[in-house]
Amino acid sequence: MDFRMISMQELPQVIRSCRLPAVVEEGGRYCRAGLAVVLRHIIKRTLEADPCRKDVAELLGFKKTCLKACAEVSEWTRLCELSIPSAVEDFCRQPDHQSEIPTALLHLEKKFREPVRVHNDDKIRRQKLQQKKDMPGAGLQGGSVESNPEEGAAEDLQSSDQLELQAALAKLSVEEIQSAATRGPPHIRKVKTTELPSLEHVFAEGLYFTLTDVVLLPCLHQFLVSLGQQPGGMLERLPLLQRWYLHIQEVPGVRRAASSCGIHFLSLPEQGPDHSSEPQNPTNHEEEKAVAPFIGGPRPTMTKLKDNGIEAVYSPHPCSSWALDWDSLPAAVNPTEGKMSNDRALRKRQQLNNLVGMVTKLAQPGETVVDFCSGGGHLGIVLAHTLPAMQVVLIENKEESLVRAKNRCDELGLNNIWFIQANLDYFTGPFKIGVALHACGVATDMVMEHCIKAQAAFVISPCCYGFIQNTVKFTFPRSQQFMDVLSYKEHMVLCRFADQTEFQLPADRRLIGKQCMGLVDLDRAQAAERNGYSVKVMSMEPESCSPKNNMVVGVPADCELI
Repeated sequence: MDFRMISMQELPQVIRSCRLPAVVEEGGRYCRAGLAVVLRHIIKRTLEADPCRKDVAELLGFKKTCLKACAEVSEWTRLCELSIPSAVEDFCRQPDHQSEIPTALLHLEKKFREPVRVHNDDKIRRQKLQQKKDMPGAGLQGGSVESNPEEGAAEDLQSSDQLELQAALAKLSVEEIQSAATRGPPHIRKVKTTELPSLEHVFAEGLYFTLTDVVLLPCLHQFLVSLGQQPGGMLERLPLLQRWYLHIQEVPGVRRAASSCGIHFLSLPEQGPDHSSEPQNPTNHEEEKAVAPFIGGPRPTMTKLKDNGIEAVYSPHPCSSWALDWDSLPAAVNPTEGKMSNDRALRKRQQLNNLVGMVTKLAQPGETVVDFCSGGGHLGIVLAHTLPAMQVVLIENKEESLVRAKNRCDELGLNNIWFIQANLDYFTGPFKIGVALHACGVATDMVMEHCIKAQAAFVISPCCYGFIQNTVKFTFPRSQQFMDVLSYKEHMVLCRFADQTEFQLPADRRLIGKQCMGLVDLDRAQAAERNGYSVKVMSMEPESCSPKNNMVVGVPADCELI
């Protein structure tokens, strides 16, 4: 592979607006950013060049979804792609390594202790049961494995461990471990599934070697190197990580590939499956404290807020009559170009009228507007066509949607638009306006936070209120005013009922849902106002354009909100 060193200034502008690593297509308008996205792209290109590379295809996992979920919403992707690399980097920079084990690595060790779930794992678990029965001193009682208080003996552990490892290395296919024609003896087949032994982790995501292991190997190897080969100490607290490190070396081609990258594996003692009592878990702020179920629906919560002077208030729409002349626009601009019915396309055009109208009033020539969670690009494409003096950036994690948007823009000949396939946080470029049409759940809060950090205006239509929940980055309620009155559980009641605005529901149910939507978005607005923003919550016009018809508009302190 040829490469050359260049300065940041020599990079295409779209790459300078993203966190590395990044890959940009010829023409410089389509960029993939972030470790997981880039590696998945490399795998895809490799398979396009050689479709017979089954070993490469298996890196994406059973449903080809390995590390596909974005780090903002997936705890696992965030741990592997961000938390562990950052933790190891910080650890290695310390001159004295006698400190505590990084929390991210303790979380990984905890994950290794969880039972493995793989497609059709029943066959392997029954084979493991047979293997346990065949061990000296083992037996069956009532169709289940005889309990052994000394489970954890070296011979049993190594034998048990080898079964999972053999399965993992046997072309990563359950069917090739035990075919339908080799079902095992009757007394094994009769054992209930609930009584079968669980499978042990061989690799990061369970039984099979995947892209996650490729991502983790350089980081965890460097961590082990930094510890040195001193016996005891911190290394003893990570027995399953050590075992994973040994398993990695048995994957065909890994040693050669690692050596070519300057990774020379350490010699560690053999580690069998660890069944000892689990060490104290690291503090996990994502785990909720046990709270008694909330009873009473939304009315007690709404009354509680009202008694404290908090009610949903909708501001007048400043451009309710603004509309595009859709009949004069090219076909590729119209959302009917996508796969949707005429009625749905009409409602989508009405939604776009609302957001594009607001952006038109806020935007200045030469500014950049970012369409977050852009999907197939309905909003961003209309903005790029309607405001040719603006630079438009589409950010979307799903490749299929972004490719569809790019094809529509190529048909239109638009040159003022970029496409970035990445997690929302990986866009680091400057912009003046952030928009999002029906940003799902906490995605609305992510977009607002990104805009506030960039001191950019935002025009957002929230959606999927029922999916809102505490995450690594966000806790609810968002504002101090709401936190002083509501608990997390009470706020979740508002979110759940805010989703009950579908047109087929009774009018009184929809009215309560609309009020809950207004309260959830008022909480968001007040949180933004704490950062110096002027924010208004309004309804899109006509309200029949969508059951989720709220629009939250905010501008920084130095701007005037229309």
